[in-house]
Amino acid sequence: MSNNYLGYHFTVEPKELGSEILIAELGELPFESFIESEFGLVAYIQKQLWTENILDDLYLLNSPEFTISYTIEEIEQVNWNEEWEKNFEPIDVDGNCHVRAPFHPKTDAEFDIVIEPKMSFGTGHHETTHMMIQHLLDMNVEGMKTLDMGCGTAILAILAEMKGAKPIDAIDIDNWCYLNSIENAERNNCHQITVYEGDADLLKDKKYDLIIANINRNILLNDMQQYVDCLNENGTILFSGFYEEDIPVIDASCTEKGLTYVSKLQRNNWVSLKYTK
Repeated sequence: MSNNYLGYHFTVEPKELGSEILIAELGELPFESFIESEFGLVAYIQKQLWTENILDDLYLLNSPEFTISYTIEEIEQVNWNEEWEKNFEPIDVDGNCHVRAPFHPKTDAEFDIVIEPKMSFGTGHHETTHMMIQHLLDMNVEGMKTLDMGCGTAILAILAEMKGAKPIDAIDIDNWCYLNSIENAERNNCHQITVYEGDADLLKDKKYDLIIANINRNILLNDMQQYVDCLNENGTILFSGFYEEDIPVIDASCTEKGLTYVSKLQRNNWVSLKYTK
């Protein structure tokens, strides 16, 4: 049986939001891996699962808010490690924390996190994750009951456990992220992380000392009250996933709900904010 794949090279404008929606839509189809590219993303599907009209029902392709084009290439016997080595750069934070794939060499960083990156990381992934890691490295999280909201690959939950936080809930609405987070927690010998598939509705009656939320602006604003409600007094909340120009509206929402601003980190116009209750 042929093991050939088709690679769809999508050019997406606006890239950040469009790519996120496109991945969510393609994830409902038999596409099984996504790689961020300079102009959008590449999506892979086994040729035997492909049909000529596979994209016909995609909302995004018919939306006037997005401009999307694509080309298709056939690839023989995809070597995923090779594809990822070409497209996935390890994250190194001040030599103290190194996030890498299994095929990258181990460094002598104090916190060495290994993830199997068979998914797309949204635009800005490295910047926002880098800043959230910086915040966690600067904090004493020992014994803190922690939430990693929109956990993706669970990198931040894993680092929190390595630094002594416990217990930890990791939540993502995406099924692939949910499954991948479970795998990555196991891969890094984590025993304090429980992964859930869902959204902020899962937070009812929960309480945390530390909340990590690396999500986009609109979700943060929509779910802010639920985050604040489940944050213990004197607890800390870390936000990222948005731009410098989004700070006023994020800050207004936080202040209105009783949070106190502590600090800001910035990388390439992406920002991360720290608040306490």
